[in-house]
Amino acid sequence: MEVTLPKQPQDLILDTELPNAAKAASRATDLVTMQISYKQILQCIGSDMSVEEQEKTAQRAARAMKYFTKGYEDSIESALGDGIFTEDHNEMVVVKDIDMCSMCEHHLLPFYGTVSVGYMPNGKILGLSKIARIVEVYSRRLQVQERLTRQITKAITEAVNPTGVAVVVHARHMCMCMRGVNKTGCTTVTSSMTGVFKEDPKTREEFLKFN
Repeated sequence: MEVTLPKQPQDLILDTELPNAAKAASRATDLVTMQISYKQILQCIGSDMSVEEQEKTAQRAARAMKYFTKGYEDSIESALGDGIFTEDHNEMVVVKDIDMCSMCEHHLLPFYGTVSVGYMPNGKILGLSKIARIVEVYSRRLQVQERLTRQITKAITEAVNPTGVAVVVHARHMCMCMRGVNKTGCTTVTSSMTGVFKEDPKTREEFLKFN
């Protein structure tokens, strides 16, 4: 089965741009295509698909992958909704240890861990759950941890224009644990800091004490 992929990001049509009925039709078509592909993969690895336990494996795998990457169907705008408020608060806001699960775009294997976010309000604040929703939108896509960290920082900056944003991600990568070097105890830490968190060592140190 030949599958043609778009060569440029601008060629992609995100589900958020489609009417609801078209979204449902597009999703159904995607699931059928993915199910066929998973059946081919199972055949190629020598799996016995005649056994009862594997009758619906391709279907389940397709639905699972669609869920793992549901961030492509979401947008930051819809995630934030009406969760931005005017507030005269200029001290640090920190939401730490937000659970995160994502998929490595190199091997299609999971990486998981926690995200801690801090920002210095500048006349506007975010509803606390909206910070977790930003993490969810970007983590539910094929990712590398470094990009995910930057995207969260950028989204918060664009949403409320704070005087600074800090994001730290701790994650374990199955592509290191299950293959390659087979090191199960490794944790990867990435950070992204802007504004006062980058320029003021005391502010940065205060935030890092929470992690």
